Amino acid sequence: MGTIGDLGEFALIARLTRRLPQGPAVRLGPGDDAAVISAPDGRVVATTDVLVEGRHFRRDWSGPYDIGRKAAAQNLADVVAMGARPTALLVGFAAPSATDAEWAERLYDGLAHECRAAGASVAGGDVVAAPEVTLAVTGLGVLGAAPPLTRAGARPGDAVDVRGRLGFAAAGLALLAAGRDGPAELTEAHRRPRPPAAARAAARAAGATALLDVSDGLVQDLGHIAAASGVRVDLDSAAVPVPAVLGPDGLRLALTGGEDHAFAGTFPAGAALPPSWTRIGTVTEGTGVRVDGREPPPGAWDHFPT
Repeated sequence: MGTIGDLGEFALIARLTRRLPQGPAVRLGPGDDAAVISAPDGRVVATTDVLVEGRHFRRDWSGPYDIGRKAAAQNLADVVAMGARPTALLVGFAAPSATDAEWAERLYDGLAHECRAAGASVAGGDVVAAPEVTLAVTGLGVLGAAPPLTRAGARPGDAVDVRGRLGFAAAGLALLAAGRDGPAELTEAHRRPRPPAAARAAARAAGATALLDVSDGLVQDLGHIAAASGVRVDLDSAAVPVPAVLGPDGLRLALTGGEDHAFAGTFPAGAALPPSWTRIGTVTEGTGVRVDGREPPPGAWDHFPT
């Protein structure tokens, strides 16, 4: 099949877009100057993420299909965290000319698969030569008639609930960095996160007051809700889900590990626990996040650590 350099830009685009089925929200997909996506109520939720080889993934640890799934998953999770239904992704793909064309095709298979599971499509993008593989992904979604679920709606007395895995991706990354390829449940969590897309509907039905995607660590991300809402979040460490597979360091991983793309939200006092969610704390007056009344452990993700 050769390399993407052998194919050239336009042949590569044609080969990749043939692998991208379009969903009903896409009125005009790949092939024109821009895509056209339905927005029935006139509002579009938009988010973007950049994944850089060596920083967010390594090709000796992850295959192209997994990298594609991961790139799509983290953008779709941000759309869901706003209480929106994902509709489309736009993907900027940069790679060395010597990259195998089949590798690029499998990457796009992963993107398409993850989108299909969420009811979305890869509606367009760009390809360009670069020294290393980089993916710049823009996610789009629609709210219907509902308001967005932001980080600013939490109020004292609200419950704090989570849905999805915590600490798995961080544990998997540590294993791979140590030269170990298991337990598979953990290493695969780093390669291919599984954000629970159904969390949106359950959160809406339960009257969520704030919602976010846990990408940088539970404590750090709940800190964003605390800051935006002008409240304090109190967590009960005994209530945080810590499966045995995380090992003796499980609680720290669950509190500070990123890239699982679970969801954390706040819900009105007295609201029933949404199905498949876990109650882990409460919102009170004050600032910041406390775990069992104390300062939480350090270690959350920061792209620009000091």
